[in-house]
Amino acid sequence: MKNIAFIGTGVMGSSMVKNLIKNGFHVSVYNRTKAKAQALEKDGAIVCNSIKECIQNKDAIITIIGYPKDIEEVYFSEQGIMANAPQNAYLIDMTTSSPKLAQKIYNTAKEKGLKALDAPVSGGDIGAKNATLAIMVGGDQEDFEACKPLFQAMGKNIVYEGQAGAGQHIKMANQIVVAANTLGVCEAISYVKSMNLDPMLMLKTIETGAAASWQVSNNGPKMCNEDFAPGFFIKHFVKDMKIALDECKNAGIKLEILENVCAMYEQMEKENLGDLGTQAIIKHYQK
Repeated sequence: MKNIAFIGTGVMGSSMVKNLIKNGFHVSVYNRTKAKAQALEKDGAIVCNSIKECIQNKDAIITIIGYPKDIEEVYFSEQGIMANAPQNAYLIDMTTSSPKLAQKIYNTAKEKGLKALDAPVSGGDIGAKNATLAIMVGGDQEDFEACKPLFQAMGKNIVYEGQAGAGQHIKMANQIVVAANTLGVCEAISYVKSMNLDPMLMLKTIETGAAASWQVSNNGPKMCNEDFAPGFFIKHFVKDMKIALDECKNAGIKLEILENVCAMYEQMEKENLGDLGTQAIIKHYQK
């Protein structure tokens, strides 16, 4: 498996493409904003003008795009993946999306002689750059094993979670923990500042103890320095939390922390802050 199509070359996707190329894969890329794809030409990517062109004669087709509605269009439109993918190709959606949509892609792929995996990732732009992403995979285990070399080029913690949609369910669990952790870091920083102590020293102190987390070590310093550049967009986190809350509703469970964090981020999105990084939630505590 050497010839790969990669659709979606944003903050995460561009670094993932570079790591695939570094590991010897031949990668064709497509992005709706062509300039984002063209930026990868210097790294050896082949830039295509359409999805249909990008996926021709490919062993695997990887997508990491914005919202479920975008995935629907990319996979199910007349010029999209399902209508134009070569027989026996692996379809790997690495977007954080709806488990139900992952199951729809899997079932449709099976009908068409294609093999689908849902494989959302965690680790942000840093994990994408360093090829240390956590990758959570749902689908048939034999397809997971066949695609493992691809995943190993992009991540470190690669786990087969179960049937189609399982990867997305585990990613929802990941986002639930991230929601709580992010708010905890904000509140710790706010508390320390109110005591006239150094928040950066506090983060350094607690990052190896029981409070250690990715949020403490990575987004905490960004909050202190008011660095709100997106490693992960607020608008995409809102999307993820809403998917998780929808799944909760269907399962008849209530997660109060998730509901509260989602409401706070939705308010930021209403204030036109959706293109900032998730660490910008500290602004809520600066009001």
